[in-house]
Amino acid sequence: MKRYVIHDGEIDVRITEWGGEDKLVIFCLHGLGSTGLSFIEIAEELKGEYRIISIDAPGHGKSDPFTRAECYEMPALAGWLDKILDLLKIDTFYFLSHSWGSFVSLFYILNFSEKVLGAILIDGGYQTKRRLSISMEEEVAFQEKDFEEYAATWEEFLDVAVFGDSRRTPLLLTAAKDLALQKDGKYYWHARGETGGNIIRGMHKNETEDIYEKLPRHLDICLLRAALPESRAPYRNLTAGIFEQKTGATVKLIPNTSHMLHWDDPGVVIREIRYRW
Repeated sequence: MKRYVIHDGEIDVRITEWGGEDKLVIFCLHGLGSTGLSFIEIAEELKGEYRIISIDAPGHGKSDPFTRAECYEMPALAGWLDKILDLLKIDTFYFLSHSWGSFVSLFYILNFSEKVLGAILIDGGYQTKRRLSISMEEEVAFQEKDFEEYAATWEEFLDVAVFGDSRRTPLLLTAAKDLALQKDGKYYWHARGETGGNIIRGMHKNETEDIYEKLPRHLDICLLRAALPESRAPYRNLTAGIFEQKTGATVKLIPNTSHMLHWDDPGVVIREIRYRW
């Protein structure tokens, strides 16, 4: 694994990379509040078979935030992502994304499908905002407050903010260190409330459901969706059904997994990659 920073003309962006440059590229985009190390277990397993590139999105990890809120809107993010891929000299790639990253990936595919060889969405891209009961203002306020809270100790940060009752491994603990910002003896989430709020506004403004039928049918898109918590099943069943019908994508329900599906069961993602790509 190697980590380095590139400059896009306005902001610094941190890149994490595994594998040899002679391999097919898997480009990874994490969810809201995470970093490029979100995919660490998958990348460590596959680094002998693929070149895996994972970025810290703007305002996350060691990447600078955008200076303008409108840059977090989906069409703008897709264009920015293509600029980063050009800087990395990546012409074609497989797209692996989680949560918010999968929303961005669909808008990227809409505009630059000729560069994408296939896409796997990890519990993301299908949970449209208009079918939720919460308003944009309420969700923005929640994210802005949540991202500014802190834990008094490292163990509290791991227990409350990162893992809860989910599995812990040495690699996931490495990823967890990426998520903390320490200041005055307190542990804060690395992404700030302003970034979270701007991303939520962009997701409400640019609904993926509006572009489903415009996505190319020839492209192999697979959604791996979470099964837990069961209380969210009615909403997920509805939105995943709409996604499957309008995109023609493959949708697979993965038992015993939460929204952090690739942390709960990295093996299922690894097997899907090897099968499809």
